[in-house]
Amino acid sequence: MDRLRQRADFLAVANGARANSPAFVLQSRRRDDFGPIRIGFTVTKKNGNAPERNRIRRRLRELVKRLDPVSMQPHHDYVLVGRRDALSRDFATMLDDLRIAFSKPARHTPKGSHKGPAKGRGEKPGAALASRKPD
Repeated sequence: MDRLRQRADFLAVANGARANSPAFVLQSRRRDDFGPIRIGFTVTKKNGNAPERNRIRRRLRELVKRLDPVSMQPHHDYVLVGRRDALSRDFATMLDDLRIAFSKPARHTPKGSHKGPAKGRGEKPGAALASRKPD
């Protein structure tokens, strides 16, 4: 198992499927090559100062070390995005959460796709009617 290190790889995985947990988000993406499974770890700045973020990352790395690689699909890239709850959540519970996240079928919702009308974008309601000339 290799590590993701390039920003472009992280961005590519961010557009893939997601599985949410209180302590992390698991993002995954299938690759077309026959390389090994790659995994990356990231924690945003809103999750605390540098020592707290590093501790979250260390806990996530340890979770992956204790997980059997059989549960990961071959030819995939994975990114674990740490959340603040990873600091206080029980390690055994987080390991169970990770097993469940890997066992869930991949659900992919591309960025920008959502249900309902786009608010605040495009023309104002009724603008098409107002621009018509009277008969």
